[in-house]
This record gives sequence, C-alpha cells and structure tokens, in this order.
Amino acid sequence: MDDLLQEFIAETRETLEALSGEIVAWESAPDDRDRLDAIFRFVHTVKGSCGFLDLPRLARLSHAAEDVLAAVRSGERAPDTRLVNAVLAIVDRIGEIVEAIDAGHALDDSGEDLLIAALDTGAEMAAPQAVSAPRSPSRSVRLNVDLLDRMMSGMSDMVLARNELARRVRDGGADPVVEAALERLSLTVAEMRDTVTRTRMQKIDALFSALPRMVRDTATELGKSVTLHIEGSDVELDREMIEMMRDPLVHIIRNSIDHGIEAPALRRALGKRENGWLNVAARQSGNQIVIEISDDGQGVDTDRLVAKVANAGLRSDAQLRSMSEQAKLDLIFEPGLSTKDMATAISGRGVGMDVVRANVEQIGGRIELHNAPGKGLRISIHVPLTLSIMSTIGVGVRDQRFAISRQVIEEIVRVGGDMIRIDRIGDTLSATVRDRRMPLIDLGDLLGFGPRSPVMLAIVSASGGSYALAVDSVLDHEELVIKPAAPAIMATGVYAGQTLPDSGLPMLMLDCAGIAHVAGLVFGREAMVEEIEAEAVVPGVQALLFDDLDGVRRVLPLSVIDRVEPVSASAIRFSAGRLRLSVEGGIIPLVALGEWAPQSTVSVVRLRDGSVEIGYAIGEAIDIVELPETVVPAHDAGPIAGVVAIDGDQIEVIDLHWLFASHADAGTVSDAPLCLFDGPETAWMTTFLKPVLEGAGYRVATMLRPGETPRVVVRMSDDPTGSAATVPVVRLRRDADGDDGSIFRYDRPALLAAVARSTGGR
Repeated sequence: MDDLLQEFIAETRETLEALSGEIVAWESAPDDRDRLDAIFRFVHTVKGSCGFLDLPRLARLSHAAEDVLAAVRSGERAPDTRLVNAVLAIVDRIGEIVEAIDAGHALDDSGEDLLIAALDTGAEMAAPQAVSAPRSPSRSVRLNVDLLDRMMSGMSDMVLARNELARRVRDGGADPVVEAALERLSLTVAEMRDTVTRTRMQKIDALFSALPRMVRDTATELGKSVTLHIEGSDVELDREMIEMMRDPLVHIIRNSIDHGIEAPALRRALGKRENGWLNVAARQSGNQIVIEISDDGQGVDTDRLVAKVANAGLRSDAQLRSMSEQAKLDLIFEPGLSTKDMATAISGRGVGMDVVRANVEQIGGRIELHNAPGKGLRISIHVPLTLSIMSTIGVGVRDQRFAISRQVIEEIVRVGGDMIRIDRIGDTLSATVRDRRMPLIDLGDLLGFGPRSPVMLAIVSASGGSYALAVDSVLDHEELVIKPAAPAIMATGVYAGQTLPDSGLPMLMLDCAGIAHVAGLVFGREAMVEEIEAEAVVPGVQALLFDDLDGVRRVLPLSVIDRVEPVSASAIRFSAGRLRLSVEGGIIPLVALGEWAPQSTVSVVRLRDGSVEIGYAIGEAIDIVELPETVVPAHDAGPIAGVVAIDGDQIEVIDLHWLFASHADAGTVSDAPLCLFDGPETAWMTTFLKPVLEGAGYRVATMLRPGETPRVVVRMSDDPTGSAATVPVVRLRRDADGDDGSIFRYDRPALLAAVARSTGGR
C-alpha cells in the first residue's frame, strides 16, 4: 500500500503542476470546454484513487468538485466567477492535503465544509485562509521507457569498458596510482549499475494484484469454489516483462480453473475438499524469474489428449505410440488443439497453450509441465530478468568457458586431501566436503564432453538443497551484461542467458537450478520416497553391494535405501537395550554386524519401509548390482535371508523382514502380501516377504501364468479388491494391535502358520 500511496502522491503532484496554467486560463475563460474537461478528469481520478487508498477527506472534496463540474459540462450550471473560485479553492486544498500526507504532517480540516458549501448555487464564496503545508522535495520523476532502455544500454557499455580497462591494467602491470583510480572507478560503476538496473524493476505484485478478482469471477461463472494462494509478490521483474507476462498468466489460470479444478460435487465424490486450491508463486533463480502455477485438480489425462490429437489428425499414430509420457503431455501445446468438447467463453476454441508458449519463448523464456493425474498440474514459467548486469564467476570445461551467478555459489574447492572425497556407487557420483555429503554433477559429462576426474568443485545451491558441480578450472570474477539466449538454447534448461565478457568471446551463463533438474537431482524427502516406490516395481531388483563391518560382502535391496551417509561414532549409543543412532534431531534403531566403536566415522545405510526408519552400519559401499532371481535360503531365521551368486562370488542377502521385525520400534509399520501377492502393496511384499516364504519352501508370484491357480492369496486387510472367494486369503494389517482376524505383517511365526493352514498344513 505504501508504494501505491507514493505513486498516487507523485501522479497528483505532477498533474497539479501541469494543470496550474490551465486553471488560471479557465478562470479567465470559463467557457473553455477543453480546460474544463482536463480539470474534471483530474478530480475524477483523485476521487477514484482516494476510495481505494482510504483517504476520506480527499474523496469528499473531489466528489463535491466532480459533481459541480459535471453539472457545468452538462449545461445545468453556468461557469461564473464564483463557481470557478470555489473549484479552484477545492483544487488548491487537494494539493495542500497531498503535500501534508507526503511530509507526514497533520493538516486541520476546519473550513473544508465551507469550501464544499461554496460550490452550491447562490452561496457566497467563503473559502478560509488555508495554511499551506510545507512541501517535501519531489523524490520521483517519470521517464519514457525508451530513455530508460538507452540509459541501461549505456550502463552496459560502461561496465564492459571498465572490464576491458581492468584486464589491460592487470596484464600490463600499471602504476599503483592508476590501480587506485581504477578501483574508485569500479566502485562508482558498480553503484551506478545497481541504481540504473533498478530503474526498470517493479514488484511482481503489479502482475499478481488482479488475480484474486479474476479467480473469483471465473470460478463463480463456472459454478466452482477456488481458494487462491499467492507467494513471492515482492519479487522484482522488469516492468516490460511484467506486461508481456500478463496475458499468458491470465490464460493459464483460467485454464486451471476451467480444465483442472473439478466441480464441487465431483470433488466430494473423489474424496477431495469442495474448495479447489490454486497456488501462484514467484521466485528468483539466478538471472531468471520462475513463476509456478499449481492446482489440486484432475491433472492432464494424457490418453484423452493423445486421442484428441489423433482425431484431429495433428500427428500420425506411429508418432503417438512411440512418444514418452512427457512428450504426450507436451501435446497440450499443439496449435489448434482443445481438450474441451464444447467451446465456452473461457476455453475450448483451440487457441491457447500454443500461443502461451510462443509468447513466453519470444521473451527468451521457457515453460514446463509437471503432471500428477488425479492430483493436479504444476506449470513452471522461466523468464529472464531481461537486460541485467550480474556478478559472475567464470568456469572452464575443456576448452569452453561458462559463467555462474556468484550469488548461488557457496564455495569453490580443489579436489584432493583428506577433507574432500569423491565416491562412485554404480553410475552415481557423490562428494563429501568436510563431512558434508552431497550429489556431484560432472559438468563436462552433462554437456556431452565426456567424463573426467573432477579437478575443481563449485558448491552451488539450488531450490531445496545443494550439490557439487565438477569443472576443470575456475576463472576470473566479472560483472557481466546478461541477455536472453535463443529459445532453442534456453529450452535445454541448462542455460540462463548469454553474455560478452571483456575477452570479446561470447559466453553462456549456466542455470544451476536447471542443471540439477536436467541431471535428475530431486531434493526433499517426499520426492525421494516417491522415486523409491517407483523403482520398486521395475523388473529386476537393484541392490547395494557392500563390505560389512565383519568383513563379509553382502547386498541390500536398493528400493528401501533412503541414503548412505557417514556419521560420527559419537552419535551411536547402546541405550534402552538396543543400539541407536542420533540423527537429524531424532533417534533411530541401528543394526551393526561387526565392530564399529574403533572408528571415528561410520558409514550408515538409512533404510525406510514407507513409515519406519532404521540404520544399518556398513564398512564400505562397493557398487549397484542386480539381484539374481535364485536365492539359496539360509538355514535359520536371522539377519541373513540367503545367498546369491554375483560374478562368481557368494554374496549374502540381508533379510529385511527380519531386520524390521526385530529392530524397528513398536508402532505402525509399512506394507505387505504373499504366495500370490495381491493388491497395490506387491512391491513391499516382494521385497520383505518373498525371502521369508521361499525360505520356508513356498513358491511366490505376483502374477499368474496361464493355467496356474494359487493355493493362498496374501493381501492387506484394508484392500477391498481381490481374487475369487474360493482361494484362501491371508490378510495382513499394518498395526501391531488389532482383533479383526488379520495378522500383523511383521509377525513372522503367525504369518507362516497362517500360510501353512491355508495351503493344507505344508
């Protein structure tokens, strides 16, 4: 509101100065219609702004003046000298009040009733002697946008010239006096750069402020209820960019309400809240602004989308069949395509997302879709800050140079020594910097130059976490003019723009958040759990091969591994009759099949079954391998489920079921089913229960071959679906306590007994 008030004061003061001559001219020629219209527009504008800004005194004065001026314009009153004097007194008073507001001074309202009364027909002029409020110096000026562009361009040239001068001084070994003068020049240029850059910047709230009314009106028109949540209104963006983003943002939000968010009755049937949820957020990422629009609607039905494209003849059947899921989702940008069966005032005419993408790409941006069928759609729009001067660090990869925004770099380290360690597990690289473990991305490999042993690491921060970026060399720090690159380059997601350093060779600026996305890094526990659950249903069980603390080489299924990380031995304690690990402000059970105490640092595998977590101390991670289908079962129940043959070696397989049943703290545990594993929890059952039942001599399957009939079906007790009633069913529950006839899924003896009874006492 403060910004709006200052804008109102500046506009009112500017208009008063422009009208001063017009008011005097109108006083000498009251019949001049043009001057009357100018004064009328002024008081009308003041009246409208005062209502919004809650300035009742100004609203009352301007309303009274507007009424009498409207009567003059319509011919109901004659503009005699008395009326002109009364209007002039009102206008003068408006100016005095505006100056008092700007200066923060109180101004007595006595006499304002007389000013208004003087406007009436036949009233005597009774304007009191007004006490003029001291006017504060003007702190704002309006400039033409073209002039701002020229100013920005000149500032950019000045920065480049300063960079070139600094390079020549550095290479030529200048006199200390010259270097001191150059330093003062650099400080002045930096200050001017920041000032000039901000002249075109405006809070993105100017773009977001109209959204609540638009969302309300659109939802009401469609008979829906939508709650809007806005984040990042104080993010600043170029004024021209704000105007260019207005139409795409409006179109996307109206589409979200129309296509995405369901009607209240349907949402109730789906178990959702009647109120739809729409979130609009803005944040700065390097030299880009990211605007995200997400809803909790039905998402995009890609099968229906493909059918629409096929029926419209926009793509061939062969093309559509070979597309990935993301490519099918991107069909929403097909020109002339509409997923609506009937055209409405809001959508359905085939002119939409293709135009949105074209408009975004025209300003050097890109648009991404993240679909969750049945749960909603998230649309991310990445747009540059346009012409901007940024502090950057130059990095070298092979014979190429790139720039990285200095603000995203936490530190730069050289590989080597005891404090920095590079680990490789399968194809995955990780870096440990002073006991801080993080993902590692080889920039050269990502850009297609091929892998190389890391030499330098730039620790960069991305949304949600940090990672190490391996580069060959780190070059100079420079302040560079960043401009949008071509749409094809920006669409890769790796670059944030292009620049021309003092060397004269064009250089691309890297988008560190985009690099993390392209490399597949996902920060956050929820995303990790979703990824692990997705991996569990892929044929061929992936496992971590490691050397245990007792020297034996063993494997753990990768699907339950949350992470592998070093912990201090001081965080491990034997308490309450069990080995426990203090981590992230909590305590989890720890399993160790060997001596850990002599070590200062212990590698711990964090295992999760969906809701319960335990730790497993190991010696060293070796590789990621695929478990053979044949497992020779162990003779006795315990931590080892059996042994498999990997590359000619006998490798022990950890029994996860025993591990969680024996060491997990009491409470609600994860998910399970068997013999024929049935229902949505087959992935958990395959990982946890298959070794138990195969060790007891049963054959386990998740799908039946032609002609096969299961002897027993294992499923969760809360799963209403299932096979024919003629097949015995063993139902498992998630909680340790219960009397519904089901079996606690980690009660090994009861599970084996129930399966034995169902199969005829095997």
